[in-house]
Amino acid sequence: MALVDPSADGYAAVFLMEGTDVARQMRATEFDAFLDGYVGLSDLADTDVRAVFVQMGNDLLVRALVFFRIYFDDEGRADGHWDIPVDVLAGKGSSGPDMGAGPIRLVCRSRCPDAKYTDELWDPEMTPGANHFQSIRKAVEANHLKYRRKAPVSDDHIPVVRTLLGKPDAEVAAREAAAQRNRLAGMIREQRLRIKTMQSAHQDAIASLQRGHRLEHRAEQAEFKELERKLERQRLETSKVKKRLVRRDEQLAGLQQQLDQVRAATTGVNEAAEAEVVLLREQLDRKQRELEAQTRTARDLESELNRIRSEQPDEDSLIYQLQQQKVFVVGYHAGVGHITLPFGDLQRYFSNPVAYAADKCGLTEGAYRKWLDHYENPVCREVGDNPEDCCGQPVMRVSQPADFQPGIDDRCEVHGAGIA
Repeated sequence: MALVDPSADGYAAVFLMEGTDVARQMRATEFDAFLDGYVGLSDLADTDVRAVFVQMGNDLLVRALVFFRIYFDDEGRADGHWDIPVDVLAGKGSSGPDMGAGPIRLVCRSRCPDAKYTDELWDPEMTPGANHFQSIRKAVEANHLKYRRKAPVSDDHIPVVRTLLGKPDAEVAAREAAAQRNRLAGMIREQRLRIKTMQSAHQDAIASLQRGHRLEHRAEQAEFKELERKLERQRLETSKVKKRLVRRDEQLAGLQQQLDQVRAATTGVNEAAEAEVVLLREQLDRKQRELEAQTRTARDLESELNRIRSEQPDEDSLIYQLQQQKVFVVGYHAGVGHITLPFGDLQRYFSNPVAYAADKCGLTEGAYRKWLDHYENPVCREVGDNPEDCCGQPVMRVSQPADFQPGIDDRCEVHGAGIA
């Protein structure tokens, strides 16, 4: 809201109070800038400030005062929701103390013309040595805001008509009596205002004490209830601990009884165990001797086998004659092709031809046999619920044993894709 500050009708200012002293002064137009949020006061961040709207005449004498509150946020900006028509309230204020130009129009918490703004106002202090009106008057007289003062027309030089005896006439006497009555009325109003503000402050103090007492009473009740809950929990825990101790005593007694029984039975068990250990040791020694004898026999058989392999065949044997005639023995196996067999490998070959061929392919005998089954009959070998049933769907033959992957190359597209 905009506060009017016309120099023709007088001046308007806003004083920010700190205790009973004027801490900061600003013109009404400057205060509007704070309300619009253009500037902030960092030293007043997060503070509920007591302020005074001051209306002055051209003679810089106070005509009206409005004691209001305003909050400044964390950034020092005035509350954007603040909307108290202080200039309007100033025109409706009740009669207050005389601050040099007659009784002022006063608006405060105890004298508010509009009840809905009562909570947004505050009462000034009027006690000796802590008087807000005196501080405001001094600040206005100091004129730090540099308002232009216009001297009022003085009636000191207006001639007074006196009687022949040198006494003022009846009109002058009446005027002086009226002035005296006005001064007395002003003093009475000031005292009434002081009493009312003191009553309001007393009521606020009583309300604050009552609120504090209620809060303290609630806190004590909550603390008492919490202590009761803790005590009840402690009782329950104590009861549980006692029950656990009783159960543990019973368990300890049972364990002690079992231990006595075990100790009694251990004596006989130890004797039987010692006899069993002696018997087992004798059996172990006998098995050890048998193992050593078998090891010697195996070593002798291996030496004899190596000797037989290294011996040349007899001159009358077929192998010797084939060797002398330089006849080669050739074998054929699928996946390997024709194999020329050295005379030294004939015995190993004839003992297991499939294993010999698998060795030439770099495979184990089992892997080679699986490929051989696939090569001879390239069909899907997926087995159903009955192990004797096989899919039997033709598949692509893998000609090289090393390229064959069991479970993949011997499966059709359906079973290989994992659909079945």
